[in-house]
Amino acid sequence: MDEFDSIHAVGALADPVRRNLYEYVVAQHEAVGRKQAAEAVGTPQHTAKFHLDRLVEEGLLAVEYRRLSGKTGPGAGRPSKLYRRSGAQIEVSLPGRQYDLMGGILAAAVERNDSPAMQDALKSVAHAAGLSAGEEHRAAFPAPESALFEIADALADHEFEPVIADDVVRLRNCPFDHLAKDHTQLVCGVNQNYIQGVVDGLGCRCAHASLEPEAGYCCVTIREGAVAEPATACGCQRHD
Repeated sequence: MDEFDSIHAVGALADPVRRNLYEYVVAQHEAVGRKQAAEAVGTPQHTAKFHLDRLVEEGLLAVEYRRLSGKTGPGAGRPSKLYRRSGAQIEVSLPGRQYDLMGGILAAAVERNDSPAMQDALKSVAHAAGLSAGEEHRAAFPAPESALFEIADALADHEFEPVIADDVVRLRNCPFDHLAKDHTQLVCGVNQNYIQGVVDGLGCRCAHASLEPEAGYCCVTIREGAVAEPATACGCQRHD
């Protein structure tokens, strides 16, 4: 998208019903139908359809068609229209900024000087940055419901979109996704060390961040208990 299209797309979220529908859809791991979305935000289906289709027009949502019953062949009925987050990355900055360009240059420089000392320095700096963020969050919110809830709450502040399931924190969004596509091993490794720093800064000594790539999620997963077997390399499907 160019700057004008991005501004137009973001402006579409000014409507509160449309924004609620968008936030609900992107929070789901699977694509959802308009009935489910309408019920979730408490709006009539015809209203939900109008707003969802507007979000598709603006490039904020994508559409797929699938029979929810799982049946196929004659008599199975028409496929349902389902909505999910689009793959578009929309950024608005006035005046324009190119932070990804600088990030790409720095990442390329690090990869060209791939020495053990450089790798150790990166891990240390990333962990220290996360440690500071975790300590700041802990000071602001000193009474968490649980360790995993505190971790998820802290990472939500940094756009990771965490979800907790089966005593595991998974991250629906990678804030560094665009940069990680070109520098996967480097960026995912820094990301892991940063998140471990957040966990340590929160004082959650029993939780560990590890590389566990899974389609639709950031490559880093946070678990309580024993450290998971580390991945030798990030096989992130979202960066392929």
